[in-house]
Amino acid sequence: MAGSLAVDAGILLAGIVLLYVGAELLVSAASALALSHGVKAATVGVTVIAFATTAPELFVSSIGALTASDSIALGNIVGSNIANIGLVLGASAVVRPMQVDDDTLYQHGPFMFVAAVALVGLGLDGRIGAGDGVVLLALLAGFTGFLYYKAQQNDVVIPEDVDMSADTTSAGVRDYVALVGSILLLLAGSRALIVGGRGVLVAWGFGDLFIGLTIIAFGTSVPELATSLVSAIRGEAQFSIGNVVGSNIYNVLAVIGVVAVVVPITVESATVSYEFPIMLGFTVVALAMMALGDRITRIEGFGLLAGYVGFLYFLLP
Repeated sequence: MAGSLAVDAGILLAGIVLLYVGAELLVSAASALALSHGVKAATVGVTVIAFATTAPELFVSSIGALTASDSIALGNIVGSNIANIGLVLGASAVVRPMQVDDDTLYQHGPFMFVAAVALVGLGLDGRIGAGDGVVLLALLAGFTGFLYYKAQQNDVVIPEDVDMSADTTSAGVRDYVALVGSILLLLAGSRALIVGGRGVLVAWGFGDLFIGLTIIAFGTSVPELATSLVSAIRGEAQFSIGNVVGSNIYNVLAVIGVVAVVVPITVESATVSYEFPIMLGFTVVALAMMALGDRITRIEGFGLLAGYVGFLYFLLP
């Protein structure tokens, strides 16, 4: 038993590492290839990069729904969105209080709220089916169109750690190899995270929904956590906040939308009565913090972290 648990834990850690490396490689390769085909830098920032950083959730949820349980897919997204606000945004604010960018609040914030409300509304009947997935993907198309429109106006800030210089406009074979390699890493990391995480928590008596809400959600949030913490240390608050807001939008509209079209998702009553309200609560609190002050303070960051710890505590059986 102990030996098997140690193996599962090792597989879990390997999965987290592979997801992180795969996401970073995907951002770099996809950005270079898009620029080399004449796509504007700002457009790359809000489409290719935003989607690439959500790739771990997409791969893990899709593979989880197809090979393990649809509860893992839903739990991953709900748990990841809660973790993005409570853990990622909270930890970033503790590291350095963050000034709130008006564009992020007033242009992207409403989409984060709408995405969360749409997920809850579509899941109240206990099932998110193919039709619901199409609705979410339609909202995604609208959001992407809005981003593209704003990008054409050059209103989008590109993170400093993404190379958008003229040198990147000529992509080579290495970039195509890196793109394929990143996808393979994401596939391998997703499978390892599901197998290892499920093995560890099943051995401790936990179910698939709890697994998705906790350890798998944390694993897929590692890229956002690392990126936001580095951005906070650098003083790039607008990217830390924008990273969380954008990720939460894509998690619901892109990931749940795609998974629901492929595999109908069952929504348990406990999710409707507990996890959905918690996700909505974190979303409203985060937007209220951004709207009521010109920054998210360390005290508010500690409050978000405390809320996240409380959420995990009350999940325990």
